[in-house]
Amino acid sequence: MTKFPSARGARSGADAAGASSAQLRDAAPPAGDLRAAAEAALARAVDALRSLQRGDGHWCAELEGDSILQSEYVLMKWILGQERRPFVDGSGPERLDRIVNELRAQQRPDGSWGQYPGSAIDVSASVKGYFCLKLHGDDPDAPHMRRARAAIRAAGGAERCNTFTMFYLACLGQVSWNAVPAIPPEIVFLPRWSYFHLDKVAAWTRTMILPLALVVTLRPTRRLDAAQSIDELFVDERRRHRLKGKEDVPPSWRRFFHAADWCLKRLHALGGSPLRRRAIRRAEAWILERAGQDGPAPTAGLGAIFPPMVYLQVAFKALGYERSHPVIQRAERELDEFMIDDGRRGRDRVRIQPCFSPVWDTGIALYALADAGLDAGAADTDAGDVARASAWLRANEIAFRGEWARNVAASKLPGDGTWGAWCFEYRNAWYPDVDDTAMVAMALRRAGGESNVAAGERGVRWILAMQNDDGGWAAFDRTVHRQILEYIPFADHNAMQDPSCPDITGRVLECLAWHGYSTSHPAVRRAIAYIRSGQEPEGCFFGRWGVNYIYGTWQAVIGPIRCGEARDAEWILRAGAWIKSIQKPDGSFGESADTYEDPSLKGTGPSTASQTAWASMLLQEIFGPEDPDLHRAIAWLVGTQLAPADAADGARNPDGDPAGSWAEQEFTGTGFPRVFYLRYHLYRLYFPLMALGRFVRARERCPS
Repeated sequence: MTKFPSARGARSGADAAGASSAQLRDAAPPAGDLRAAAEAALARAVDALRSLQRGDGHWCAELEGDSILQSEYVLMKWILGQERRPFVDGSGPERLDRIVNELRAQQRPDGSWGQYPGSAIDVSASVKGYFCLKLHGDDPDAPHMRRARAAIRAAGGAERCNTFTMFYLACLGQVSWNAVPAIPPEIVFLPRWSYFHLDKVAAWTRTMILPLALVVTLRPTRRLDAAQSIDELFVDERRRHRLKGKEDVPPSWRRFFHAADWCLKRLHALGGSPLRRRAIRRAEAWILERAGQDGPAPTAGLGAIFPPMVYLQVAFKALGYERSHPVIQRAERELDEFMIDDGRRGRDRVRIQPCFSPVWDTGIALYALADAGLDAGAADTDAGDVARASAWLRANEIAFRGEWARNVAASKLPGDGTWGAWCFEYRNAWYPDVDDTAMVAMALRRAGGESNVAAGERGVRWILAMQNDDGGWAAFDRTVHRQILEYIPFADHNAMQDPSCPDITGRVLECLAWHGYSTSHPAVRRAIAYIRSGQEPEGCFFGRWGVNYIYGTWQAVIGPIRCGEARDAEWILRAGAWIKSIQKPDGSFGESADTYEDPSLKGTGPSTASQTAWASMLLQEIFGPEDPDLHRAIAWLVGTQLAPADAADGARNPDGDPAGSWAEQEFTGTGFPRVFYLRYHLYRLYFPLMALGRFVRARERCPS
């Protein structure tokens, strides 16, 4: 593998490129200088990424969500009666004040709260934000509260909140429990052939259903003072206490599920089914088995993600658990670890992450360094960084048969030690995922070394066993799409299921290509057929896990090409033509999450480094390193890279990134389309690094 020298101790980037970073921002370098500029930018990016590597070899940057993380945490504390009590680590209740300060800072000038910068109002987020501020003592007649109230009412009122918001409102006495979908705990006894069995919904939904089933069944309700109510946010009192249900459901199915909900609530009023007590105990045991476990299945909280870790505390308090109970103590500690209190946004503010992303960040970072030429055979310092990252990933391999194993034939994974998988977080052994496993498996393969290659091959065996019957791959399970599940009133998070998607399937193919698989393998052929079936008329692909069609098209196309699909195949050229059609005059690319609401906006939005990197890698894969549109994209990345002078410039570098990174405020990650989006704070560094590495090293082989 070609080695790429570090910039440490070398000439400055400006000297090496023949132009300053500021100059490059204003004008693309001449064609003859682009390679030199890209080489210097790559060296700076490599140093920036390595400067963020932790002592044990891994990376984990902030994973930023929207305001609901703050508001739901505060509402949880009020439901539990802990709003003025010390935190589990002994810190005082003023810490909650600082969380509320972050929530205030996230309010927009029109009074609303949204899902990402530039989004329309999110009624649910805005209601929760207003409610928290009112509970915390903000005067309802203060200007910011009047603006929030007006924005919410103009958007249809609090009765338009989603299901998950209604759980909080019911627990605090603001709506009737009739406005919340019935989730009977007896679902734990459904036979596996049942259409609604837990194995047939998404892993993240599974971890939420049973805690919420306990909450809905036990109905813990805290009565607030009349002055603390949010009556003023409701427009239609008749709809306030009625089940809203999910929008865009066929009328016949809407009537069916509303009738089923009515029957379940009548049954609840009669004390539930004869199995109710046993069902509650079974649900409790199911949760305990997956929450805060050590030993063969280590986890850091139920699902290791924010929502179920919140619902667990509410459900277990309703079950009678005291706050001093070890299970609750651990649940509190694990949830509170998501808090970020670094002072970057003000010493009086604390923000909360939805989870940690160490395996994802480390896998991509290691893969990006490989694109820059760093592997186990690199120079001593470089090899040490690669070796530490590789060792950390190998140490976090999962060999535990979690829930996913119930949908995989035993013959596909006959013995332990022959397969392995990786999760997204630090510890989440019950729920490894295909996307992380694919990224780690190909990063380890490229890092080199016998132990790395062996671990990568174990990951590939697991991935192959997880292929769906339609030829694609989902995130957490081997699944079949069941459309009716999306009609359940509880399903308004738009992710009741975890079906195959083109972006994950494309990444898997890229991984398989690094392990020697090609179009001659039946699994590869079926996967390519699946990807092609999802191509949009314009030539692009939907992005399930990244924003949006730029991400989906990049991921869907590169894997098949690496496996041997012809670059001049008609469907690949259509994808390339679409990418070219959305490039901006300055060479950049950008797409807003608005495209999930309005697909006619495909490929439009503010320019970002991460999306420009995705598009440039696709341009190079299809059209080669001499493509002029690729050169324009690379020139934009070079020109917008943070220079040393930018490091202390709060306007140019609002996140305090190291020189060699890029500034990016937009949310380019997707959690639940149309519901929840993410800003991965390393996307703006390791993806541009990856794109520059591929460009520089391709031109090393094919000099102009």
